[in-house]
Amino acid sequence: MAQVLRPLHDLEVTRHPDLIVGMHDADDAGVYRLAGGIHLVQTVDFFTPIVDDPFDWGRIAAANSLSDVYAMGGRPITALSIVGWPREELSLDLLADVQRGGAVILAEAGCTLVGGHSIDDREPKYGLAVTGVVEPDAMMTNGAARPGDRLVITKPIGTGLISTAIKRDKASPEQIAAATDVMVALNRTAAEIAGSYGVKAATDITGFGLLGHLGEMAAASGVGATIDHRRVPLLPGVVELAEAGIIPGGTGRNQAAAADFTTFGDVPDAYRTLLSDAQTSGGLLLAVSPERCDEVVAALGEAGSAAGEVIGEIVGGSGVTVI
Repeated sequence: MAQVLRPLHDLEVTRHPDLIVGMHDADDAGVYRLAGGIHLVQTVDFFTPIVDDPFDWGRIAAANSLSDVYAMGGRPITALSIVGWPREELSLDLLADVQRGGAVILAEAGCTLVGGHSIDDREPKYGLAVTGVVEPDAMMTNGAARPGDRLVITKPIGTGLISTAIKRDKASPEQIAAATDVMVALNRTAAEIAGSYGVKAATDITGFGLLGHLGEMAAASGVGATIDHRRVPLLPGVVELAEAGIIPGGTGRNQAAAADFTTFGDVPDAYRTLLSDAQTSGGLLLAVSPERCDEVVAALGEAGSAAGEVIGEIVGGSGVTVI
């Protein structure tokens, strides 16, 4: 949600006493209190193809759409599909493959597709509007990080560079397979583990990149953060892609924006790019108390998480420092 609404922070909107997290919070999803105390979690996301296979695109888009609910500690329950399709240029059979991919991920998540909407569009687009629920005590936000918390990442980064390499026919089959596996993986297990160990601060790493989302967490929590670039897990070959200049436009814009709040030590240029790489269906970034950090990392490993690495910590002050 934060990625779409950041330019609209000054927009006058209707406020309600039961709105817990809304447009002005720059968090991952909206949260609304229902009668009886349970909270409703709502989010929407869709995008153009980032891989060539329509079934995989559908799986990735669905996993990405569900991710914001998990980042809030919630459980997705229903979804509406959003489709833009050039019906005169592309077969509807391809759209059926996209929808089948999305249905597979929704089934895995236990989330029910209840309908949707499609339009004729020159550029294909697909995604979901997702509704979830979260118990008040289980809710995670990006504004609850505290000095001393360890920063744990649950997926490797680099999907933006690999997606651009695919478009330029520069990605190897191994890179495509690795990136696809990461992007279709749900953040459900990571969110459940975080909740079971009392984690209160989390965000998912998507379009603003690791630095952008960490910067939002630090600002929302009124703290600073330090990360070690050598500890950030990466997808295969992405350093070489960055060095070759195969960089998406969004990543370049993220890097420019991160310069306003990030201090770099002796960090190679390729890593500065990767830390700002615009991710699709990225992992969760958790701020975990030092007393529970080892347990969380061990649980992520036992659950087969794509990553479960401590990459830094929350500190006093403001901004992000990369060492």
